[in-house]
Amino acid sequence: MKATLTQVRSYDRSVQLLMVNQFTINLGFYMLMPYLAAHLSGTLGLAGWVVGLVLGVRNFSQQGMFLVGGTLADRLGYKPMIVAGCVLRTVGFATLGLVDSLAALIAASAATGLAGALFNPAVRAYLAADAGERRVEAFALFNVFYQAGILLGPLAGMVLTGVDFRITCLGAAGIFALLSVVQIRALPARRKEDGEGQRGEGRESVLAQWRGILANRPFLLFSAAMIGSYVLTFQVYLSLPLEVRRLGGDGEFGTAAVAMLFAVSGLSTILGQTRVTAWCKARYEPGQAIVRGLAVMGLAFVPLLLATAMPVPEPGVGLWLLAALPPTLAALLLAVGTMIAYPFEMDTIVRLAGDRLVATHYGLYNTICGIGITLGNLLTGAALDAARTAGMPALPWISLTALGLACAAALYGLHSTGRLRAPVPERQTTTV
Repeated sequence: MKATLTQVRSYDRSVQLLMVNQFTINLGFYMLMPYLAAHLSGTLGLAGWVVGLVLGVRNFSQQGMFLVGGTLADRLGYKPMIVAGCVLRTVGFATLGLVDSLAALIAASAATGLAGALFNPAVRAYLAADAGERRVEAFALFNVFYQAGILLGPLAGMVLTGVDFRITCLGAAGIFALLSVVQIRALPARRKEDGEGQRGEGRESVLAQWRGILANRPFLLFSAAMIGSYVLTFQVYLSLPLEVRRLGGDGEFGTAAVAMLFAVSGLSTILGQTRVTAWCKARYEPGQAIVRGLAVMGLAFVPLLLATAMPVPEPGVGLWLLAALPPTLAALLLAVGTMIAYPFEMDTIVRLAGDRLVATHYGLYNTICGIGITLGNLLTGAALDAARTAGMPALPWISLTALGLACAAALYGLHSTGRLRAPVPERQTTTV
């Protein structure tokens, strides 16, 4: 950890601040969101479909607006979008704790989603720009801070929610309010128009910019191939907890085993990300590293596949081990695969964008992957249901393993054909 902090201090102040910002953003978000559904259904007594509507509006407003958020960041500057997102989430989180009408809850939920769409592409584009040639290492450190926020957020939320959920909401809103002030005072302004080759971009229409990005075939192919990685990593929240509870039950053991999934995933990233990235960078090209990361993610479900061949023991230690160990090992391998791929993935997006309209590219990339996650989770849920109905417990794990290996093969094809290299700049005529 000391080496990680030393590495962070070697970057400019703006990069350091962006990393701390991301930790704080995730801390505030994850101290509230895991407990929102219970508040809506329990404290407010809303029907299940209404709870799903409120949560779905948040997800839709974020995923659906990423492209717009990225476009605004490229046209208006990164800092204004980061500040606007933090302010909007402050208002949204405070509202969630103070209102009980459906219309107000939907508006607050939409605001929190839109906030993420505003600052996420801007933060990543700003980090990529200021890290320069050290982008890969910067994104590795960024992931450390990202995961630390995910790890500590639910713990803080559990303590506050034990007192009153409104305190959790106001606490999360207070974090984003403080973060907004810090951005305004300490984050240097950085406009895309500062670059010599980018001054003309502001004169392009938005539709012209979007058409240009949609014509970037290597970027679209890369985005499509990477969807599977996000579907696989999301299983820490979907199929792995369900598998733990299927065998271990909903009691204290099941709760502790699910908590262990998140702890293993977060702690392994915090402790190992920078070492894994340094090791991979010394040995592989970016495309090769991403291929290996996706392959590891796919193979993460093999322990669960093997476990289905074992007879289910009687209740006791044997059943607990079968319920906890394969999912925990899968969570660890998913974290390792993400550690391998993520920094090179973020760097590849910048290279495929040709350092032009980077925030817009990140926005479209997030939208594509977000849609993929939704569809992938629907299919995963269907596979889980079919497995139980047909008595084929191996079906979900075979499907997820095949998805990971198929995506790795697709990335290998893109890398081997040179489509993951930076585009050749257009030749410009100079007058002497």
